Amino acid sequence: MRVFHGYSDIPDEGRGSVVALGNFDGVHHGHRHVIALAARLASERDAPLGVALFDPHPRRFFAPDAPAFRLMSTGRRNRTLADLGVERLHVLPFTAGMAKMTPQQFVDEVLHDGLGIKGVVTGADFRFGAGRAGATGDLERLCAAHGIRTGFAELHGNGADKVSSTRIRKAIHDGDMAAAAELLGTRWAVEGVVRRGDRRGRTIGFPTANLALGDFVRPAYGVYAVSARIEGEGPAWPGVANIGKRPTVDGETELLEVHLFDFEGSLYDSVLEVEFHEFLRPERKFGGLDALKAQIAADADQARRLLTGLSGPA
Repeated sequence: MRVFHGYSDIPDEGRGSVVALGNFDGVHHGHRHVIALAARLASERDAPLGVALFDPHPRRFFAPDAPAFRLMSTGRRNRTLADLGVERLHVLPFTAGMAKMTPQQFVDEVLHDGLGIKGVVTGADFRFGAGRAGATGDLERLCAAHGIRTGFAELHGNGADKVSSTRIRKAIHDGDMAAAAELLGTRWAVEGVVRRGDRRGRTIGFPTANLALGDFVRPAYGVYAVSARIEGEGPAWPGVANIGKRPTVDGETELLEVHLFDFEGSLYDSVLEVEFHEFLRPERKFGGLDALKAQIAADADQARRLLTGLSGPA
């Protein structure tokens, strides 16, 4: 999959796609439905399949101080899109200038003149242009003037049970990783660079890889059964993770701490992708390090059984 940043000076080999247009954070089942319709239209038009998305997410642009909400890392998103058959990814910079564009300007300058697309597919609730003035009817009319075909996907799901990024964020916030995985089509994951910590876990027999959460949506604080993949290496390692502020040691900084079963070696500065399988218990304060160590051992044993069917020392 080729990635093109911006909509100016797109080379000829990047033009002429049929694109699925939206935000695609999480690439959940609803997004996949839009991409599948775009793939069908691309086949009809004998055009490459593309995705066009906004960066930063418009929600972050308009509310820079809003709580963290990101569902998926850029790398995981791009790998997922490529696995779905997307040949071209157009990353559109959501700037003050783009935010002020009228629907007409967006279609003329971005979709037609900029990307040179042959078709575009969005969700039926898609809004665009300054003040969210444009709806799907406007997109269809404005695109038709340039010979651009359009398609619109109804919200995926049935009844009140619609797949949406909002529902997925709530499931994660509640610690319901099974629901999040069902809606996403894959397990929810956090990806980040392993940072150096206070090495306290190593002193009690449970060394951890520590990751900052950045702009990822916050799950319920507590302990999870996880698996983690080290960038550039083989299969994922099963493990147990705590996310929170570590009240037993008077922690103040929010942190994701991951203990990988039977792993030996250093992970500092490695990129780690951590998938969340199941919530085990809420975070709580213990009477001291001995009590904490005993509970971590019990958590690790429970996670190991859930993930591998094995028991024994972690």
